[in-house]
Amino acid sequence: MKKWIWLSASLVALCAFRFNTSFAQEWVPLFDGHSLNGWKVGENAGTFSVKDGQIVVHGPTAHLFYEGDYQNHVFKNFELKVDVMTYPGANSGIYFHTQYQEGGWPKKGFEVQVNNSHTDWKRTGSLYDVVNIKEVYVKDMEWFTEYIKVEGKHVVIKINDKTVVDYTEPNDFKPAPGQEGHFLSSGTFALQGHDPNSEVHFKNILVKVTD
Repeated sequence: MKKWIWLSASLVALCAFRFNTSFAQEWVPLFDGHSLNGWKVGENAGTFSVKDGQIVVHGPTAHLFYEGDYQNHVFKNFELKVDVMTYPGANSGIYFHTQYQEGGWPKKGFEVQVNNSHTDWKRTGSLYDVVNIKEVYVKDMEWFTEYIKVEGKHVVIKINDKTVVDYTEPNDFKPAPGQEGHFLSSGTFALQGHDPNSEVHFKNILVKVTD
């Protein structure tokens, strides 16, 4: 009887482990498709709205931070994929390892560029000011998928399954003066409203935690 109880407990524990592991590897939506619940923006909050299942970014400079319950909005090792569409001349970005701030450009974390035709030459997929890309891989007014994977000090960025950045932060890396928060650590995600002339749409914001 004791042996049977031990075997049963072991099977339950194994199943629980497999369930938890499987759950941790599932894609989880951060945007519910009809509201900004779980997201927070400081100044110029009107830059962000929801329409037809999309986050529409159009207005003065602002940043929309994920502040929801999942993982207590702290992510270290993860995969993130977001469907994006840019309007002509638009500039935006997807931040990771960042944290909420009321205004200004985020001081913590990194920006993955969204820009197919803005005057800034650093194009979609750039790990901004770390690995900058000049080539344009996708067009305005067409949906594409931007994918970001962080594993330790390794960052991979893909545009429609094409790898455009494969970067490893040096072990002895030290941020430049004034850039003290720009190193791989942990934090949340944010979407950027760059300027009043830029319009960008986001949908299907999915994360997979790999810790």
